[in-house]
Amino acid sequence: MSQTFRIGLFVIAGLTILTLGVFMIGSNDFLFDHTYRLRAQFANVSGLAEGADVRVGGLRRGTVHSIELPNRPDGKVTVFMNLSMKTRNIIKTDSKAAIKSEGLLGDKFVEVTFGSPDAPEPKPGDLIGSEQTRDMADLMAGAGDLLQTANSTMQNIDSITTKMNSGTGTLGALINDKKMYQDARAATVEAQQGAAAFHDNMEALQHNFFLRGFFKNRGYHDESDVAANEIQKLPTEQPAKEFDLDGEQIFAGKDNAKLKNEGRLSDAGKYLAANPFSLTVIADSTSMLGDSKKNLSLSAARAYVVRDYLIGKFKMDDTKVKTIGLGEDKDSADSTKGQVRILVYTNAVAPASAPAVRHPGMK
Repeated sequence: MSQTFRIGLFVIAGLTILTLGVFMIGSNDFLFDHTYRLRAQFANVSGLAEGADVRVGGLRRGTVHSIELPNRPDGKVTVFMNLSMKTRNIIKTDSKAAIKSEGLLGDKFVEVTFGSPDAPEPKPGDLIGSEQTRDMADLMAGAGDLLQTANSTMQNIDSITTKMNSGTGTLGALINDKKMYQDARAATVEAQQGAAAFHDNMEALQHNFFLRGFFKNRGYHDESDVAANEIQKLPTEQPAKEFDLDGEQIFAGKDNAKLKNEGRLSDAGKYLAANPFSLTVIADSTSMLGDSKKNLSLSAARAYVVRDYLIGKFKMDDTKVKTIGLGEDKDSADSTKGQVRILVYTNAVAPASAPAVRHPGMK
């Protein structure tokens, strides 16, 4: 092989690598993708930079093109976003943008929510709604105020207890004076509630600091939403249609409710959107691994997350879609995976709703 031929091969290989690199970088910045531009306004962009990611459904589907200050002191900061044309069918005029961050010290990005199926598509250059999220500094300030309140309440309770133990006569007054007894009991309940709220708040902050995404990892935000559509038991009627799905293939881990394979829910979603039904129940069972009480709460959260995805992605009567967490899957052939069952009824009526209980957050 001559030296000239070897040099030619080297040059061709170098040009090929350079070309591939240009296309890879261009694809990453949407230089070779068709895009359209939307706007959103915020009171404060909290460190958001030009070129930051724009995410739709958790996936990177655009970038921040530019950020402009208002012309008036009472105006808002305008963020211009270049979005992939592939998002036109899911971003609607009622979609909303929010500035979020990767953990405590992570980069800021813009998250755009899905719109309603019946809402019109925004035109290039349109202004969509926005949600002002709380910054970590606000959370820390709130936690400090809550800690101060809890400490003050506990000091009051400790003072009462000390006087009772000292035998100065307060114990007799508490026993014989019903009003003093009721006031002391109310103060005790207030202290317990304050301590519980403080514990939850600090737990969320600790997870945000160390795991970079407490709410992202567990798959849902508001614990009260989990119980909103729960029922106590499954209907006695046989379902007209049933979708059985492997929990290991749908969720990102055995100990959280974050979806990783939404596409596996498409068949069920398309069926519910195309066929009438009187009731649909999303029943989740977890693996046998871990604590049984936590698994019961985890199964309820997973059923809620599946329901939330289906009613957000497909058009259906969401008042007829209920959830139930069945806890550990003891009847499955493989008890290490868990499963999601989507049961569709044509004549069944929803059983009584589950009592409003607070599910403990999953770690």
